[in-house]
Amino acid sequence: MNESTNSGYSLFVLLSFLAVVLLLEGIYVYWSDTRSPEARRIRLRLQSLLAGEQDTAEIPLLKQRLLSNSPELHRLLAMVPHIAVLDSLLLQAGSRRTVAQLLAVCGVGGCIGIALGLLMHWTWLWTGGLGAGIAALPLLRLAWLRERRVEKIVEQLPDALDLVSRALRAGHAFSAALAMVGTQAQEPIAGEFKNTFSEINFGTSTKDALLNLATRVPVADMRYFVMAVIIQLDTGGNLAELLTVLANMIRERFKLFGKIRVLAAEGKLSAYILVALPFLVAAAVHATNPKYLAVLLTDSLGLRMVYTALVMMALGSFAMWRIVKIRV
Repeated sequence: MNESTNSGYSLFVLLSFLAVVLLLEGIYVYWSDTRSPEARRIRLRLQSLLAGEQDTAEIPLLKQRLLSNSPELHRLLAMVPHIAVLDSLLLQAGSRRTVAQLLAVCGVGGCIGIALGLLMHWTWLWTGGLGAGIAALPLLRLAWLRERRVEKIVEQLPDALDLVSRALRAGHAFSAALAMVGTQAQEPIAGEFKNTFSEINFGTSTKDALLNLATRVPVADMRYFVMAVIIQLDTGGNLAELLTVLANMIRERFKLFGKIRVLAAEGKLSAYILVALPFLVAAAVHATNPKYLAVLLTDSLGLRMVYTALVMMALGSFAMWRIVKIRV
């Protein structure tokens, strides 16, 4: 009896051990098939294959430009007219968001604005305006980030061109010179040249990679650089000397623009004062004698005068902005 009990106990322990081993093995297989880095990489590759319309050889470079991480949502957004404008805005601003994420943020902001308007019992016109204004804030921020990033790249471009020129004089290939800028220069221009080198390294033609660079950095100086290199590739010539001349030209343009900005500073200050003066005077009058402006803001004729003045101020501000905005 004791021998059979011991045998049963041993069999139970053996089966329990096997069950635990199989359970651990099952957990590991499930994790490796669904949660491991390799599985995530394969899933992203399959999503790119399903959603993208590009050649599979370019997928590692283009998968980040999907409109959404979801293939179905990507195909839905791809049918929206001019949706590529938002994608270009994200690309030029250096944002890692997708278009779907941007639209989601704008939608949430719009809902918050409408909810605030309803809580404050505003009219539908003001409520819709508040929702539209808050929804547009992410787009305005992206435009501001793009302007700052592009200006920074333009400031760094002459030094980057000098680095490419020195690398070419030292005997390096053009693609290797781009890689040197990507590793030795500062951001954000280092990332742009690094992406260009990666595109060339993965099989994209030099011309197409440079045109993509000009698309990501939509400024005249970068287009000059791209066109100079493309023409040199077709006709030949001393590219190092050409890039040195281009870098010096950009630096001289910066100097001229600085002088013009100093000369235009007085006009800008006058514009700021003329725009702010009516509001400051109205605030001061309202603070000293609140009843003085009450008729202007309550009477229909006074409101028409205020609206007319605001429209004329907007036109005058636009005219002064165009006068002091000088392109070099």
